[in-house]
Amino acid sequence: MAGGGGGGGGGGGGGGGGPAPPPKQDELVPHPAKDQLPNIAYCITSPPPWPEAILLGFQHYLVMLGTTVLIPSSLVPQMGGGNEEKAKVIQTLLFVAGLNTLCQTLFGTRLPAVIGGSFSYVPTTISIILAGRYSDIVNPQERFEKIMRGIQGALIVASTLQIVIGFSGLWRNVTRFLSPLSAVPLVALSGFGLYELGFPVLARCIEIGLPQLIALVIFSQYIPHILRSDKHVFDRFAVIFSVVLVWIYAHLLTVGGAYKNTGTKTQASCRTDRAGIIGAAPWIRVPYPFQWGAPTFDAGESFAMMAASFVALVESTGAFIAVSRYASATPMPPSILSRGVGWQGVGILFSGIFGTGNGSSVSVENAGLLALTRVGSRRVVQISAGFMIFFSILGKFGAVFASIPPPIIAALYCLFFAYVGAAGLSFLQFCNLNSFKTKFVLSFSVFMGLSIPQYFNEYRVVNGYGPVHTGARWFNDMINVPFSSEAFVAGMLALFLDTTLHRKDSTSKKDRGMHWWDKFRSFKTDTRSEEFYSLPFNLNKFFPSV
Repeated sequence: MAGGGGGGGGGGGGGGGGPAPPPKQDELVPHPAKDQLPNIAYCITSPPPWPEAILLGFQHYLVMLGTTVLIPSSLVPQMGGGNEEKAKVIQTLLFVAGLNTLCQTLFGTRLPAVIGGSFSYVPTTISIILAGRYSDIVNPQERFEKIMRGIQGALIVASTLQIVIGFSGLWRNVTRFLSPLSAVPLVALSGFGLYELGFPVLARCIEIGLPQLIALVIFSQYIPHILRSDKHVFDRFAVIFSVVLVWIYAHLLTVGGAYKNTGTKTQASCRTDRAGIIGAAPWIRVPYPFQWGAPTFDAGESFAMMAASFVALVESTGAFIAVSRYASATPMPPSILSRGVGWQGVGILFSGIFGTGNGSSVSVENAGLLALTRVGSRRVVQISAGFMIFFSILGKFGAVFASIPPPIIAALYCLFFAYVGAAGLSFLQFCNLNSFKTKFVLSFSVFMGLSIPQYFNEYRVVNGYGPVHTGARWFNDMINVPFSSEAFVAGMLALFLDTTLHRKDSTSKKDRGMHWWDKFRSFKTDTRSEEFYSLPFNLNKFFPSV
Protein backbone atom coordinates (compact mmCIF):
# COMPACT_ATOMS: atom_id res chain seq x y z
CA MET A 1 0.00 0.00 0.00
CA ALA A 2 1.47 3.30 -1.03
CA GLY A 3 1.26 5.82 1.81
CA GLY A 4 0.48 9.15 0.11
CA GLY A 5 3.50 11.37 0.74
CA GLY A 6 2.73 14.76 2.33
CA GLY A 7 2.05 17.20 -0.50
CA GLY A 8 4.31 20.29 -0.28
CA GLY A 9 2.95 22.87 2.22
CA GLY A 10 0.99 25.67 0.55
CA GLY A 11 3.16 28.69 -0.32
CA GLY A 12 2.93 31.27 2.52
CA GLY A 13 0.20 33.81 1.78
CA GLY A 14 1.09 37.53 1.69
CA GLY A 15 1.54 38.09 5.43
CA GLY A 16 5.15 36.93 5.81
CA GLY A 17 4.17 33.74 7.77
CA GLY A 18 6.44 30.87 6.58
CA PRO A 19 4.97 27.94 4.66
CA ALA A 20 2.30 25.96 6.51
CA PRO A 21 3.80 22.91 8.26
CA PRO A 22 3.45 19.80 6.05
CA PRO A 23 0.87 17.32 7.41
CA LYS A 24 2.25 14.70 9.77
CA GLN A 25 3.20 11.49 7.97
CA ASP A 26 1.03 9.18 10.11
CA GLU A 27 -2.12 11.16 9.33
CA LEU A 28 -1.84 10.24 5.67
CA VAL A 29 -1.08 6.56 6.02
CA PRO A 30 -4.14 4.46 5.18
CA HIS A 31 -5.59 2.08 7.77
CA PRO A 32 -3.27 -0.90 8.21
CA ALA A 33 -4.58 -4.24 6.92
CA LYS A 34 -5.26 -6.85 9.61
CA ASP A 35 -5.16 -10.64 9.28
CA GLN A 36 -7.46 -10.93 12.26
CA LEU A 37 -10.36 -8.63 12.95
CA PRO A 38 -9.55 -6.43 15.99
CA ASN A 39 -12.07 -5.26 18.66
CA ILE A 40 -13.70 -8.66 19.09
CA ALA A 41 -14.55 -9.21 22.77
CA TYR A 42 -14.18 -13.02 22.80
CA CYS A 43 -12.43 -14.85 19.96
CA ILE A 44 -12.92 -18.54 19.07
CA THR A 45 -10.90 -19.99 21.89
CA SER A 46 -11.87 -17.60 24.70
CA PRO A 47 -15.36 -18.29 26.03
CA PRO A 48 -17.31 -15.61 27.97
CA PRO A 49 -18.40 -16.31 31.60
CA TRP A 50 -21.03 -19.08 31.83
CA PRO A 51 -24.19 -17.00 32.48
CA GLU A 52 -23.32 -14.71 29.58
CA ALA A 53 -22.37 -17.65 27.35
CA ILE A 54 -25.72 -19.34 28.02
CA LEU A 55 -27.70 -16.19 27.19
CA LEU A 56 -25.64 -15.63 24.04
CA GLY A 57 -26.19 -19.26 23.04
CA PHE A 58 -29.94 -18.80 23.51
CA GLN A 59 -29.75 -15.74 21.27
CA HIS A 60 -28.12 -17.80 18.51
CA TYR A 61 -30.91 -20.34 18.92
CA LEU A 62 -33.55 -17.60 18.54
CA VAL A 63 -31.91 -16.27 15.37
CA MET A 64 -31.55 -19.65 13.64
CA LEU A 65 -35.22 -20.43 14.37
CA GLY A 66 -36.26 -18.12 11.55
CA THR A 67 -35.09 -20.30 8.67
CA THR A 68 -35.96 -23.45 10.64
CA VAL A 69 -39.61 -22.38 10.86
CA LEU A 70 -40.02 -20.55 7.53
CA ILE A 71 -38.92 -23.46 5.33
CA PRO A 72 -41.23 -26.18 6.75
CA SER A 73 -44.08 -23.65 7.03
CA SER A 74 -43.95 -23.14 3.27
CA LEU A 75 -43.16 -26.73 2.24
CA VAL A 76 -45.25 -28.96 4.52
CA PRO A 77 -48.69 -27.61 3.47
CA GLN A 78 -47.72 -28.17 -0.20
CA MET A 79 -46.78 -31.76 0.65
CA GLY A 80 -50.22 -32.38 2.14
CA GLY A 81 -49.21 -32.20 5.79
CA GLY A 82 -51.20 -30.38 8.48
CA ASN A 83 -50.06 -28.50 11.58
CA GLU A 84 -49.05 -31.70 13.34
CA GLU A 85 -46.69 -32.72 10.52
CA LYS A 86 -45.39 -29.16 10.34
CA ALA A 87 -44.53 -29.21 14.05
CA LYS A 88 -42.77 -32.57 13.66
CA VAL A 89 -40.72 -31.40 10.67
CA ILE A 90 -39.69 -28.22 12.49
CA GLN A 91 -38.61 -30.29 15.50
CA THR A 92 -36.66 -32.69 13.30
CA LEU A 93 -34.95 -29.80 11.48
CA LEU A 94 -34.01 -28.27 14.85
CA PHE A 95 -32.70 -31.57 16.19
CA VAL A 96 -30.54 -32.22 13.11
CA ALA A 97 -29.32 -28.60 13.14
CA GLY A 98 -28.16 -29.11 16.73
CA LEU A 99 -26.33 -32.32 15.80
CA ASN A 100 -24.70 -30.76 12.75
CA THR A 101 -23.62 -27.63 14.61
CA LEU A 102 -21.93 -29.79 17.26
CA CYS A 103 -20.18 -31.87 14.58
CA GLN A 104 -19.03 -28.77 12.71
CA THR A 105 -17.69 -27.00 15.83
CA LEU A 106 -15.95 -30.14 17.13
CA PHE A 107 -14.63 -31.91 14.04
CA GLY A 108 -15.34 -29.70 11.00
CA THR A 109 -13.85 -26.25 10.53
CA ARG A 110 -14.14 -25.76 14.33
CA LEU A 111 -15.51 -22.27 13.64
CA PRO A 112 -18.49 -20.95 15.62
CA ALA A 113 -20.79 -21.60 12.65
CA VAL A 114 -24.40 -22.71 13.08
CA ILE A 115 -25.40 -25.34 10.51
CA GLY A 116 -29.13 -24.98 9.82
CA GLY A 117 -31.68 -25.31 7.05
CA SER A 118 -31.00 -23.67 3.70
CA PHE A 119 -33.18 -21.95 1.12
CA SER A 120 -30.90 -23.27 -1.66
CA TYR A 121 -32.64 -26.65 -1.50
CA VAL A 122 -36.20 -25.30 -1.62
CA PRO A 123 -36.71 -25.08 -5.44
CA THR A 124 -35.50 -28.67 -5.92
CA THR A 125 -37.68 -29.83 -3.04
CA ILE A 126 -40.71 -28.15 -4.62
CA SER A 127 -39.96 -30.00 -7.88
CA ILE A 128 -40.08 -33.28 -5.96
CA ILE A 129 -43.38 -32.22 -4.35
CA LEU A 130 -44.86 -31.49 -7.80
CA ALA A 131 -43.60 -34.75 -9.34
CA GLY A 132 -46.28 -36.59 -11.29
CA ARG A 133 -46.08 -39.82 -9.32
CA TYR A 134 -47.56 -38.16 -6.20
CA SER A 135 -50.42 -36.30 -7.89
CA ASP A 136 -52.93 -39.15 -7.76
CA ILE A 137 -52.56 -39.90 -4.02
CA VAL A 138 -55.81 -38.75 -2.40
CA ASN A 139 -55.09 -39.17 1.31
CA PRO A 140 -53.03 -36.06 2.35
CA GLN A 141 -51.28 -37.90 5.21
CA GLU A 142 -50.09 -40.67 2.87
CA ARG A 143 -49.11 -38.12 0.22
CA PHE A 144 -47.06 -36.18 2.77
CA GLU A 145 -45.15 -39.30 3.87
CA LYS A 146 -44.47 -40.52 0.31
CA ILE A 147 -43.15 -37.12 -0.78
CA MET A 148 -41.02 -36.82 2.36
CA ARG A 149 -39.48 -40.23 1.63
CA GLY A 150 -38.71 -39.10 -1.92
CA ILE A 151 -36.98 -35.97 -0.58
CA GLN A 152 -35.03 -38.10 1.90
CA GLY A 153 -33.75 -40.37 -0.87
CA ALA A 154 -32.61 -37.41 -2.97
CA LEU A 155 -30.84 -35.85 0.03
CA ILE A 156 -29.05 -39.08 0.99
CA VAL A 157 -27.65 -39.42 -2.54
CA ALA A 158 -26.82 -35.70 -2.77
CA SER A 159 -24.89 -35.78 0.51
CA THR A 160 -22.24 -37.96 -1.14
CA LEU A 161 -21.21 -34.98 -3.30
CA GLN A 162 -20.06 -32.82 -0.38
CA ILE A 163 -18.68 -35.78 1.56
CA VAL A 164 -16.49 -36.78 -1.40
CA ILE A 165 -15.51 -33.23 -2.42
CA GLY A 166 -14.69 -32.36 1.19
CA PHE A 167 -12.91 -35.39 2.60
CA SER A 168 -11.01 -36.20 -0.62
CA GLY A 169 -9.41 -32.75 -0.46
CA LEU A 170 -10.86 -31.76 -3.82
CA TRP A 171 -12.37 -28.57 -2.40
CA ARG A 172 -9.00 -27.79 -0.83
CA ASN A 173 -7.47 -27.71 -4.31
CA VAL A 174 -10.21 -25.42 -5.59
CA THR A 175 -10.08 -22.92 -2.71
CA ARG A 176 -6.28 -22.69 -2.97
CA PHE A 177 -7.01 -20.39 -5.90
CA LEU A 178 -9.24 -18.14 -3.82
CA SER A 179 -7.60 -14.75 -3.28
CA PRO A 180 -8.90 -11.83 -1.16
CA LEU A 181 -10.06 -10.33 -4.47
CA SER A 182 -12.24 -13.28 -5.50
CA ALA A 183 -13.41 -13.76 -1.91
CA VAL A 184 -14.99 -10.28 -1.92
CA PRO A 185 -17.88 -11.00 -4.35
CA LEU A 186 -18.40 -14.48 -2.91
CA VAL A 187 -18.66 -13.42 0.74
CA ALA A 188 -20.33 -10.08 0.08
CA LEU A 189 -23.14 -11.65 -1.93
CA SER A 190 -23.64 -14.53 0.49
CA GLY A 191 -24.93 -11.72 2.69
CA PHE A 192 -26.23 -8.99 0.39
CA GLY A 193 -27.64 -11.54 -2.08
CA LEU A 194 -30.31 -12.52 0.44
CA TYR A 195 -31.99 -9.11 0.22
CA GLU A 196 -35.32 -10.75 -0.78
CA LEU A 197 -35.57 -12.22 2.71
CA GLY A 198 -35.08 -8.85 4.42
CA PHE A 199 -37.41 -5.93 3.88
CA PRO A 200 -39.87 -7.68 1.51
CA VAL A 201 -40.72 -10.18 4.27
CA LEU A 202 -40.60 -7.48 6.96
CA ALA A 203 -43.11 -5.40 4.99
CA ARG A 204 -45.71 -8.19 5.04
CA CYS A 205 -46.60 -6.76 8.42
CA ILE A 206 -45.00 -3.35 8.56
CA GLU A 207 -46.50 -2.40 11.94
CA ILE A 208 -44.45 -5.01 13.78
CA GLY A 209 -41.53 -5.44 11.36
CA LEU A 210 -40.45 -1.81 11.28
CA PRO A 211 -40.57 -1.29 15.08
CA GLN A 212 -38.44 -4.44 15.42
CA LEU A 213 -35.83 -3.11 12.99
CA ILE A 214 -35.73 0.30 14.69
CA ALA A 215 -35.56 -1.26 18.17
CA LEU A 216 -32.72 -3.55 17.09
CA VAL A 217 -30.69 -0.62 15.73
CA ILE A 218 -31.37 1.50 18.83
CA PHE A 219 -30.41 -1.28 21.27
CA SER A 220 -27.35 -2.43 19.35
CA GLN A 221 -25.93 0.89 18.12
CA TYR A 222 -27.39 4.02 19.72
CA ILE A 223 -27.75 3.06 23.40
CA PRO A 224 -24.10 1.87 23.66
CA HIS A 225 -23.06 4.99 21.71
CA ILE A 226 -24.81 7.24 24.25
CA LEU A 227 -24.00 5.31 27.43
CA ARG A 228 -20.36 4.49 26.65
CA SER A 229 -20.12 2.03 29.55
CA ASP A 230 -17.70 -0.90 29.81
CA LYS A 231 -20.56 -3.32 30.42
CA HIS A 232 -21.77 -4.44 27.00
CA VAL A 233 -25.33 -5.32 27.94
CA PHE A 234 -27.49 -3.65 25.32
CA ASP A 235 -25.37 -4.27 22.24
CA ARG A 236 -24.61 -7.86 23.18
CA PHE A 237 -28.20 -8.84 23.96
CA ALA A 238 -29.92 -6.47 21.53
CA VAL A 239 -31.73 -9.37 19.87
CA ILE A 240 -33.30 -10.64 23.10
CA PHE A 241 -34.32 -7.14 24.27
CA SER A 242 -35.84 -6.03 20.98
CA VAL A 243 -37.56 -9.32 20.09
CA VAL A 244 -39.20 -9.62 23.52
CA LEU A 245 -40.37 -6.01 23.36
CA VAL A 246 -41.86 -6.21 19.87
CA TRP A 247 -43.27 -9.71 20.39
CA ILE A 248 -45.26 -8.48 23.41
CA TYR A 249 -46.45 -5.52 21.33
CA ALA A 250 -47.45 -7.84 18.47
CA HIS A 251 -49.29 -10.06 20.94
CA LEU A 252 -51.20 -7.06 22.34
CA LEU A 253 -52.22 -6.14 18.79
CA THR A 254 -53.40 -9.71 18.20
CA VAL A 255 -55.35 -9.95 21.46
CA GLY A 256 -56.74 -6.44 21.01
CA GLY A 257 -58.38 -7.55 17.77
CA ALA A 258 -56.35 -5.35 15.42
CA TYR A 259 -56.42 -8.08 12.76
CA LYS A 260 -60.02 -9.30 13.10
CA ASN A 261 -61.21 -8.21 9.66
CA THR A 262 -57.95 -8.46 7.68
CA GLY A 263 -57.12 -10.96 4.94
CA THR A 264 -55.62 -14.38 5.59
CA LYS A 265 -52.14 -13.31 4.37
CA THR A 266 -51.98 -10.41 6.82
CA GLN A 267 -53.22 -12.66 9.61
CA ALA A 268 -50.56 -15.28 8.87
CA SER A 269 -47.80 -12.63 8.96
CA CYS A 270 -48.99 -10.47 11.82
CA ARG A 271 -50.83 -12.56 14.39
CA THR A 272 -48.81 -14.24 17.10
CA ASP A 273 -51.25 -17.19 17.35
CA ARG A 274 -51.49 -18.11 13.65
CA ALA A 275 -48.58 -20.52 13.32
CA GLY A 276 -50.66 -23.39 14.72
CA ILE A 277 -47.51 -25.07 15.98
CA ILE A 278 -48.05 -24.74 19.73
CA GLY A 279 -51.29 -26.71 19.75
CA ALA A 280 -49.98 -29.35 17.35
CA ALA A 281 -46.57 -29.93 18.94
CA PRO A 282 -46.22 -32.94 21.24
CA TRP A 283 -44.93 -32.37 24.79
CA ILE A 284 -41.96 -34.69 24.41
CA ARG A 285 -40.81 -36.41 21.23
CA VAL A 286 -37.36 -37.53 20.13
CA PRO A 287 -36.89 -37.37 16.33
CA TYR A 288 -35.49 -40.69 15.08
CA PRO A 289 -34.00 -41.91 11.75
CA PHE A 290 -36.45 -42.89 9.00
CA GLN A 291 -39.43 -41.71 11.07
CA TRP A 292 -41.53 -41.27 7.90
CA GLY A 293 -40.66 -44.71 6.48
CA ALA A 294 -37.95 -46.02 4.14
CA PRO A 295 -36.57 -43.43 1.69
CA THR A 296 -37.34 -43.84 -2.03
CA PHE A 297 -34.80 -43.02 -4.73
CA ASP A 298 -35.14 -41.34 -8.12
CA ALA A 299 -32.05 -40.73 -10.26
CA GLY A 300 -33.11 -37.41 -11.81
CA GLU A 301 -34.18 -35.92 -8.49
CA SER A 302 -30.93 -37.03 -6.89
CA PHE A 303 -28.95 -35.20 -9.59
CA ALA A 304 -31.06 -32.07 -9.16
CA MET A 305 -30.50 -32.23 -5.40
CA MET A 306 -26.76 -32.61 -6.01
CA ALA A 307 -26.80 -29.37 -7.99
CA ALA A 308 -28.62 -27.66 -5.11
CA SER A 309 -26.10 -29.15 -2.69
CA PHE A 310 -23.23 -27.76 -4.77
CA VAL A 311 -24.82 -24.29 -4.67
CA ALA A 312 -25.16 -24.61 -0.89
CA LEU A 313 -21.51 -25.66 -0.77
CA VAL A 314 -20.37 -22.47 -2.54
CA GLU A 315 -22.64 -20.28 -0.37
CA SER A 316 -21.37 -22.03 2.76
CA THR A 317 -17.78 -21.37 1.71
CA GLY A 318 -18.62 -17.66 1.66
CA ALA A 319 -20.36 -17.89 5.03
CA PHE A 320 -17.45 -19.85 6.55
CA ILE A 321 -15.01 -17.13 5.46
CA ALA A 322 -17.28 -14.48 7.05
CA VAL A 323 -17.49 -16.51 10.27
CA SER A 324 -13.71 -16.90 10.48
CA ARG A 325 -13.44 -13.11 10.07
CA TYR A 326 -15.97 -12.29 12.78
CA ALA A 327 -14.55 -14.88 15.15
CA SER A 328 -11.25 -12.99 14.90
CA ALA A 329 -9.50 -16.08 13.54
CA THR A 330 -6.85 -16.06 10.83
CA PRO A 331 -8.01 -16.90 7.28
CA MET A 332 -8.92 -20.59 7.00
CA PRO A 333 -6.30 -22.89 5.46
CA PRO A 334 -7.94 -24.61 2.44
CA SER A 335 -7.54 -28.03 4.07
CA ILE A 336 -9.65 -26.89 7.05
CA LEU A 337 -12.35 -25.53 4.75
CA SER A 338 -12.38 -28.84 2.91
CA ARG A 339 -12.76 -30.72 6.18
CA GLY A 340 -15.70 -28.50 7.10
CA VAL A 341 -17.33 -29.21 3.74
CA GLY A 342 -16.95 -32.94 4.32
CA TRP A 343 -18.72 -32.64 7.67
CA GLN A 344 -21.39 -30.52 6.05
CA GLY A 345 -21.95 -33.44 3.68
CA VAL A 346 -22.39 -35.65 6.74
CA GLY A 347 -24.92 -33.05 7.89
CA ILE A 348 -26.92 -33.42 4.67
CA LEU A 349 -26.78 -37.19 5.18
CA PHE A 350 -28.29 -36.72 8.66
CA SER A 351 -30.96 -34.46 7.13
CA GLY A 352 -31.81 -37.24 4.70
CA ILE A 353 -31.80 -39.97 7.33
CA PHE A 354 -33.96 -38.09 9.84
CA GLY A 355 -36.21 -36.54 7.21
CA THR A 356 -36.05 -32.77 7.65
CA GLY A 357 -37.34 -32.08 4.13
CA ASN A 358 -34.37 -29.78 3.61
CA GLY A 359 -30.58 -29.95 3.29
CA SER A 360 -28.19 -28.09 5.55
CA SER A 361 -25.68 -25.28 5.11
CA VAL A 362 -24.01 -22.57 7.19
CA SER A 363 -26.54 -20.20 8.71
CA VAL A 364 -25.74 -16.74 7.33
CA GLU A 365 -27.86 -14.95 9.93
CA ASN A 366 -25.86 -16.48 12.77
CA ALA A 367 -22.63 -15.33 11.14
CA GLY A 368 -24.09 -11.81 11.24
CA LEU A 369 -25.02 -12.24 14.89
CA LEU A 370 -21.33 -12.86 15.68
CA ALA A 371 -20.63 -9.38 14.34
CA LEU A 372 -23.45 -7.78 16.31
CA THR A 373 -22.43 -9.29 19.66
CA ARG A 374 -18.68 -9.23 18.89
CA VAL A 375 -18.51 -12.64 20.53
CA GLY A 376 -16.95 -15.23 18.23
CA SER A 377 -16.61 -17.89 20.89
CA ARG A 378 -16.94 -21.53 19.90
CA ARG A 379 -18.49 -22.48 23.22
CA VAL A 380 -21.40 -20.06 22.73
CA VAL A 381 -22.39 -21.78 19.49
CA GLN A 382 -22.02 -25.22 21.09
CA ILE A 383 -24.38 -24.06 23.85
CA SER A 384 -26.83 -22.90 21.19
CA ALA A 385 -26.65 -26.39 19.64
CA GLY A 386 -27.59 -27.72 23.06
CA PHE A 387 -30.64 -25.42 23.07
CA MET A 388 -31.64 -26.67 19.61
CA ILE A 389 -31.54 -30.32 20.66
CA PHE A 390 -33.25 -29.58 24.01
CA PHE A 391 -36.13 -27.61 22.50
CA SER A 392 -36.56 -30.05 19.61
CA ILE A 393 -37.29 -32.81 22.14
CA LEU A 394 -39.49 -30.71 24.45
CA GLY A 395 -41.85 -29.84 21.64
CA LYS A 396 -44.30 -27.49 23.35
CA PHE A 397 -41.63 -25.18 24.77
CA GLY A 398 -39.81 -25.04 21.46
CA ALA A 399 -43.08 -24.26 19.68
CA VAL A 400 -43.58 -21.14 21.79
CA PHE A 401 -40.41 -19.58 20.38
CA ALA A 402 -41.11 -20.96 16.92
CA SER A 403 -44.32 -18.93 16.71
CA ILE A 404 -42.53 -15.56 16.52
CA PRO A 405 -44.14 -13.78 13.52
CA PRO A 406 -41.95 -13.88 10.34
CA PRO A 407 -41.65 -10.05 9.98
CA ILE A 408 -39.85 -9.89 13.34
CA ILE A 409 -37.32 -12.46 12.10
CA ALA A 410 -36.96 -10.62 8.76
CA ALA A 411 -36.11 -7.41 10.64
CA LEU A 412 -33.20 -9.27 12.29
CA TYR A 413 -32.11 -10.49 8.84
CA CYS A 414 -31.89 -6.90 7.59
CA LEU A 415 -29.00 -6.33 9.97
CA PHE A 416 -27.35 -9.77 10.00
CA PHE A 417 -27.20 -10.33 6.24
CA ALA A 418 -25.77 -6.82 5.90
CA TYR A 419 -23.03 -7.65 8.41
CA VAL A 420 -22.03 -10.76 6.43
CA GLY A 421 -21.90 -8.65 3.27
CA ALA A 422 -19.62 -6.24 5.11
CA ALA A 423 -17.29 -9.12 6.03
CA GLY A 424 -16.88 -9.67 2.30
CA LEU A 425 -16.18 -6.01 1.61
CA SER A 426 -13.56 -5.99 4.37
CA PHE A 427 -11.24 -8.16 2.23
CA LEU A 428 -10.80 -5.20 -0.09
CA GLN A 429 -8.20 -3.94 2.42
CA PHE A 430 -5.78 -6.55 1.02
CA CYS A 431 -6.37 -5.61 -2.65
CA ASN A 432 -5.06 -2.75 -4.75
CA LEU A 433 -8.15 -0.77 -5.69
CA ASN A 434 -6.16 1.42 -8.07
CA SER A 435 -5.56 -1.51 -10.42
CA PHE A 436 -7.93 -1.71 -13.37
CA LYS A 437 -7.83 -5.49 -13.35
CA THR A 438 -9.01 -5.47 -9.72
CA LYS A 439 -11.79 -3.07 -10.65
CA PHE A 440 -12.87 -5.27 -13.55
CA VAL A 441 -12.96 -8.56 -11.62
CA LEU A 442 -14.72 -6.94 -8.70
CA SER A 443 -17.33 -4.89 -10.50
CA PHE A 444 -18.19 -7.36 -13.23
CA SER A 445 -18.65 -10.33 -10.90
CA VAL A 446 -20.72 -8.38 -8.36
CA PHE A 447 -22.92 -6.86 -11.06
CA MET A 448 -23.50 -10.17 -12.87
CA GLY A 449 -24.00 -11.87 -9.51
CA LEU A 450 -26.96 -9.57 -8.89
CA SER A 451 -28.18 -9.34 -12.49
CA ILE A 452 -28.27 -12.98 -13.63
CA PRO A 453 -30.22 -14.31 -10.59
CA GLN A 454 -32.58 -11.32 -10.93
CA TYR A 455 -33.42 -12.50 -14.48
CA PHE A 456 -33.86 -16.13 -13.42
CA ASN A 457 -36.01 -15.27 -10.40
CA GLU A 458 -38.14 -12.74 -12.28
CA TYR A 459 -38.70 -15.21 -15.12
CA ARG A 460 -39.83 -17.83 -12.61
CA VAL A 461 -42.26 -15.45 -10.91
CA VAL A 462 -43.84 -14.39 -14.21
CA ASN A 463 -44.02 -17.78 -15.95
CA GLY A 464 -44.14 -20.23 -13.07
CA TYR A 465 -40.98 -21.99 -14.30
CA GLY A 466 -37.37 -21.02 -14.95
CA PRO A 467 -35.73 -19.96 -18.26
CA VAL A 468 -34.44 -23.51 -18.79
CA HIS A 469 -37.68 -25.39 -19.40
CA THR A 470 -37.32 -28.86 -20.92
CA GLY A 471 -39.38 -31.98 -20.34
CA ALA A 472 -36.95 -33.22 -17.70
CA ARG A 473 -37.69 -31.31 -14.53
CA TRP A 474 -34.52 -32.49 -12.81
CA PHE A 475 -32.41 -31.09 -15.67
CA ASN A 476 -34.18 -27.71 -15.43
CA ASP A 477 -33.34 -27.59 -11.73
CA MET A 478 -29.69 -28.40 -12.35
CA ILE A 479 -29.40 -25.23 -14.45
CA ASN A 480 -31.99 -22.91 -12.89
CA VAL A 481 -31.07 -23.38 -9.22
CA PRO A 482 -27.35 -22.46 -9.47
CA PHE A 483 -28.06 -19.40 -11.62
CA SER A 484 -30.70 -18.17 -9.17
CA SER A 485 -28.12 -17.88 -6.39
CA GLU A 486 -26.32 -14.54 -6.17
CA ALA A 487 -23.37 -15.84 -4.15
CA PHE A 488 -22.88 -18.78 -6.51
CA VAL A 489 -22.83 -16.71 -9.71
CA ALA A 490 -20.63 -13.95 -8.25
CA GLY A 491 -18.23 -16.29 -6.47
CA MET A 492 -17.73 -18.65 -9.41
CA LEU A 493 -17.33 -15.79 -11.90
CA ALA A 494 -14.88 -13.93 -9.65
CA LEU A 495 -12.80 -17.08 -9.08
CA PHE A 496 -12.72 -17.81 -12.83
CA LEU A 497 -11.76 -14.25 -13.85
CA ASP A 498 -9.26 -13.87 -11.03
CA THR A 499 -7.39 -17.11 -11.81
CA THR A 500 -7.42 -16.75 -15.60
CA LEU A 501 -6.47 -13.07 -15.80
CA HIS A 502 -3.57 -12.78 -13.38
CA ARG A 503 0.04 -12.98 -14.49
CA LYS A 504 2.75 -14.77 -12.56
CA ASP A 505 4.54 -11.52 -11.61
CA SER A 506 4.59 -10.11 -8.08
CA THR A 507 2.60 -6.93 -8.83
CA SER A 508 -0.42 -8.87 -10.06
CA LYS A 509 -0.12 -11.09 -6.98
CA LYS A 510 -0.04 -8.03 -4.74
CA ASP A 511 -2.99 -6.43 -6.55
CA ARG A 512 -5.09 -9.52 -5.79
CA GLY A 513 -3.95 -9.53 -2.15
CA MET A 514 -2.57 -13.03 -2.55
CA HIS A 515 0.67 -12.23 -0.70
CA TRP A 516 -1.43 -11.72 2.44
CA TRP A 517 -2.98 -15.16 2.25
CA ASP A 518 0.11 -17.08 1.16
CA LYS A 519 1.11 -17.95 4.70
CA PHE A 520 -2.31 -19.50 5.33
CA ARG A 521 -2.24 -21.68 2.19
CA SER A 522 -0.98 -24.57 4.29
CA PHE A 523 -1.91 -25.49 7.85
CA LYS A 524 1.65 -25.53 9.18
CA THR A 525 3.00 -22.21 7.89
CA ASP A 526 1.26 -20.03 10.48
CA THR A 527 1.28 -21.06 14.13
CA ARG A 528 -2.09 -19.45 14.79
CA SER A 529 -3.84 -22.00 12.56
CA GLU A 530 -2.99 -24.66 15.14
CA GLU A 531 -4.65 -22.63 17.88
CA PHE A 532 -7.89 -21.98 15.99
CA TYR A 533 -8.40 -25.02 13.80
CA SER A 534 -6.67 -28.10 15.24
CA LEU A 535 -8.91 -31.02 16.14
CA PRO A 536 -9.84 -31.85 19.77
CA PHE A 537 -8.80 -34.99 21.72
CA ASN A 538 -5.42 -35.21 19.95
CA LEU A 539 -7.19 -36.28 16.76
CA ASN A 540 -4.66 -34.31 14.70
CA LYS A 541 -2.30 -37.27 15.13
CA PHE A 542 -4.68 -39.48 13.16
CA PHE A 543 -6.14 -36.87 10.80
CA PRO A 544 -3.31 -34.42 10.13
CA SER A 545 -4.16 -31.20 8.29
CA VAL A 546 -1.96 -30.22 5.37
